[in-house]
Amino acid sequence: MTGTSNLDLRQLKPSRNSDAPIYLQLYRRFREAIAAGKLRPGDRVPSVRSLASELSLARGTVELAYQMLAGEGYFLARGPAGTVVSPRLDTLGESRRAAPSKPHVQPPVRQQTASDEPQPFQFGLPALDAFPRKTWTRLAGRSLRVLDAAAMNYPDPAGYEPLRHAIATYLGISRGIVCSHEQVFITAGYRGALELVCRTVLKNGDEGWYEDPGYVYARDFLLRIGMRLVPIPVDEEGLSVSTAQRRAAQARFAVVTPTHQCPMGVALSLPRRLELLKWARQRQAWIIEDDYDSEFRYHGRPLPALKSLDRDERVLYSSTFSKVLFPGLRLGYLVVPESHIGRFRESANHLPGPGSILPQATVAEFMEQGHFARHLRKMRSLYAERRGYLVDALTQVFGADLSIATQAGGTHVLAMLNGQRSDRDFAGAAQAHGLAVQALSHWRIRKSAKGGVLMGFANISGPDNAMALARRLLETTKIT
Repeated sequence: MTGTSNLDLRQLKPSRNSDAPIYLQLYRRFREAIAAGKLRPGDRVPSVRSLASELSLARGTVELAYQMLAGEGYFLARGPAGTVVSPRLDTLGESRRAAPSKPHVQPPVRQQTASDEPQPFQFGLPALDAFPRKTWTRLAGRSLRVLDAAAMNYPDPAGYEPLRHAIATYLGISRGIVCSHEQVFITAGYRGALELVCRTVLKNGDEGWYEDPGYVYARDFLLRIGMRLVPIPVDEEGLSVSTAQRRAAQARFAVVTPTHQCPMGVALSLPRRLELLKWARQRQAWIIEDDYDSEFRYHGRPLPALKSLDRDERVLYSSTFSKVLFPGLRLGYLVVPESHIGRFRESANHLPGPGSILPQATVAEFMEQGHFARHLRKMRSLYAERRGYLVDALTQVFGADLSIATQAGGTHVLAMLNGQRSDRDFAGAAQAHGLAVQALSHWRIRKSAKGGVLMGFANISGPDNAMALARRLLETTKIT
């Protein structure tokens, strides 16, 4: 049985004077009410219609906030029975206050959750202050108003068709990938794309090459789903294909971030791209291309995707909107070979799919009206500036104790530690003081003597902010 909360709905009312958009304020009000125990697991929340009426808000605004809360696991929609606070949530506020502080102990690397505020140096978070919120809110409201009966029916498991068209067009122009919208599958983020791949062309226990160091969250997901990963070292030319062939020539797949390797920032060289494609063709193996951060290259145009060189239909191309728009969307996409569309459609029929039509429709409008391209151009310039602020500040404050790796793009800085100090100790000390620095060693499968730290810079507001953070980092880590 679900209960009805005693929360005063007036406490949820957003402020018209706040810089934050209305839907984001409403999202935060609900989150705070849950953390404070005013809303308990199983409590019923008002319907979109009734809350919009009570607070004099547009239904589209309330719907967007509810979608974010449901996507992050705070709300659970039960159809005609209404929406409730997820029964899986514990007393969040009490558990957080009771958690003891453990300075200098590195916690497991994890992604940010909805219960956390963005932290300085947070990895993988775009510039939230530069997002065109007014435009987005207007498009979200319009998308809700004009949804036709077909869009309100049971959704296509491959995703909202206008968005698939928009993505196919964008990829042809910006990434050199010629594909039809039928080849594009909308997914619940990158993990959704990986699950679709694993359920369609791989089987439990298959062996695959994995970059070392590499994207830790995807690595964890693949291991949990039953894949066997062989760590392959990364150097200045990207993944070492020759080493991979010596270690596991019979592998069934390879997971790569060729345009901007995560987390090292290097690009896979053309000779290695061709070598990788040749191996996949000869072995009939699959290459899962994660086009991580490809949009944010600060010198010249973004590099072509590996998929653009694929003539044998062995590359499965994936990307997300998490870094280019915002992570709360939980939207990604997968481009599959034309000859395998049927197989992937069959698998998609048995998976949860990308979720609500509304955010997909809003992204489609955002792309079709040219806002997406303008936003990317703005972000490239902004991120180049903000990276410069952080690099200059770290260089002035730390001097020879840190060496900043040269990178042509991305939204994080990799700094190598000069000396004997463990990168885990360094990151642990920083995290104990609220700085979301990550240790490079946590992104490795095999141990290495090369220690480094990862620091996101997308939300650094200016040179003064960068300098203050660098000094705070020095004080908390006590490098001598």
